[in-house]
Amino acid sequence: MSDIDKNTASSELFGSWKPADYIEQRAKQYQTWYDKKAVSAKATYLRMRTAIVLGGVVVPVIVNSALPGKEIVASIISLVVAACVALESVYHYREQWKNYRSTEQFLGREQVLFLTGEGGYKEFKSAQAAFIYFVERCEGAIEVENASTLNVMTLAQQGGEASKNS
Repeated sequence: MSDIDKNTASSELFGSWKPADYIEQRAKQYQTWYDKKAVSAKATYLRMRTAIVLGGVVVPVIVNSALPGKEIVASIISLVVAACVALESVYHYREQWKNYRSTEQFLGREQVLFLTGEGGYKEFKSAQAAFIYFVERCEGAIEVENASTLNVMTLAQQGGEASKNS
């Protein structure tokens, strides 16, 4: 492709999205994705926490009972509790849930504010300027969430490596 063709192609693409297209093809798509991820992370977090709490309550009762094989049962439950605690410290489901949900809510709120011309969008004289601001805010939120998730996962990995080296 010649330089002229490249310039023509890029100029045709630059600014070619209409607000309705951006909302449907990008903002709502991400909002739906974040919602699904938030639901999944929350469910996993709550299952893990439930297993940890119930296991922590049940093990002492089992140990102090006269049940046959209580040591094996208590050991298995303790192993499940320890595994859940370890997995939570690696994957940080609570933090993921909060990050995904807040980003999903932010994208929805920005759509409403943009479409109604409220909030920070009142100040703009042109619809194009408001749209550019809307895109910048949405893309910024997506970027911040990606960085936050990467940071949580990187810190978890570094914490795991530090404990191995100790």
